[in-house]
Amino acid sequence: MSERSQRRYIDLLEVADDARFNSFHGLVLAWCALIIIFDGYDLAVSGIALPSMMKDMNVDATRAGMMVSSALFGAMCGAVLLGSLADRIGRRRAIALCVSLFSLFTAMAGLASDPLAFGIARFIAGIGIGGVMPAVVAQMTEYSPRKLRTTLVTVMFSGYSVGGMIAAVFGKGLIGTYGWQAVFYAAAAPVLVVPWILKYLPESIGYLVKHNRKKELSQLCAKLDSTYVFHHDDEFVIGEHRSGGALLRTLFSDGRGMSTIMFWIVFFMCLFMVYALSSWLAKLMATAGYSLGSALTFVLILNIGGIFGAIGGGMLADRMSIRGVLVFMFAMAGTSIALLGFKSSTPVLYFLLFVAGASTIGTQIVVYAYAGQYYPMTIRSTGIGVGSGVGRIGAISAPVILGAVVGMQLPLHQNFLLMAIPAAIAMIAVAFIDRSDGTPSIRAADLEQEGVQACNAG
Repeated sequence: MSERSQRRYIDLLEVADDARFNSFHGLVLAWCALIIIFDGYDLAVSGIALPSMMKDMNVDATRAGMMVSSALFGAMCGAVLLGSLADRIGRRRAIALCVSLFSLFTAMAGLASDPLAFGIARFIAGIGIGGVMPAVVAQMTEYSPRKLRTTLVTVMFSGYSVGGMIAAVFGKGLIGTYGWQAVFYAAAAPVLVVPWILKYLPESIGYLVKHNRKKELSQLCAKLDSTYVFHHDDEFVIGEHRSGGALLRTLFSDGRGMSTIMFWIVFFMCLFMVYALSSWLAKLMATAGYSLGSALTFVLILNIGGIFGAIGGGMLADRMSIRGVLVFMFAMAGTSIALLGFKSSTPVLYFLLFVAGASTIGTQIVVYAYAGQYYPMTIRSTGIGVGSGVGRIGAISAPVILGAVVGMQLPLHQNFLLMAIPAAIAMIAVAFIDRSDGTPSIRAADLEQEGVQACNAG
């Protein structure tokens, strides 16, 4: 807070940075995590239902891969379209709109009787899936105390794995009795929560400041800082250092060109592995002779590993050499995925699935943190945002490429070897990132502070 001409200027983002964790932060975390769980369910549900869908619709693996990718392509579009919409209508309304979109249209996908109708419904659902993620990340980041920011955002992100676990549990309980459509119908439930989102989820600080809604801003300030007392001449502002971006060409200036390309490769390969596993694991295991129930148990364990990897990866990235952590996690990912294709005892198979989930889903966070350390503050948002966009291409292409490979009816281990190759490529790419250009004094906790706009951009 500062005094200018007897008027107090209060930067609410600074107030949020310096705040101590309290019940208000817990409320924001609970809402954001719940929304991410909904989002994670909708992302995972196609992979859960894929074996039954392929049989019921009589589609081959290549076409099935395109069906799964329709939602991911929609997610890429939604991240761009709805991110800018949030600036105009408010983040709370944008989040509610996204939840409504992916809930209703995922349920409508269950009504589809052919691949085209399914793909259209999932594409529209994907717009909501992709749009809600950057909005929720920005929301959690905006209200988190600086010292806890990485931890809170990481805990929130683990909701994706929880959503995947719920999808696997529902799949085991519903598909055998009611058909694959049932898990899609269940996705409509989150729309019932939309009125509560509109009522209880706080609005974004930037939107409230832009529209000079002093009453709500003063209430927020009091929730963030219990010592705050409202004065009628208070002016709420956002520090200039929080905004702005950089041109794409700055990512290639000052000798950063090679490293920027290497980061793009790492982002691409990381998300390729995540979505290859989430889309095709159940089908591959069913093809290998496991029952559908067993195959869905494997998906459940994969996502349990993802929770530990997401939280553990964020903690490691905040405390150790991120470069070393990243190399180790990619090594674990490649090894565990490759070994999944070979006959193992049940305990060993469960362990490999746990490690694969931890070292692919968790690695995403480490990649973001490493990019945040490398790029200077003035171009960090651009570097992370563009890298994330390239990663989405990997997410979209993974189900299609794996679908074509599965359609070739190769031995099981060759399918998993293909999924493991991106880990080796990513390790090599990490080795070619020039450490001398980065800003190693910047820790992962600063990543989200400067990267919110990148998430909103795509």
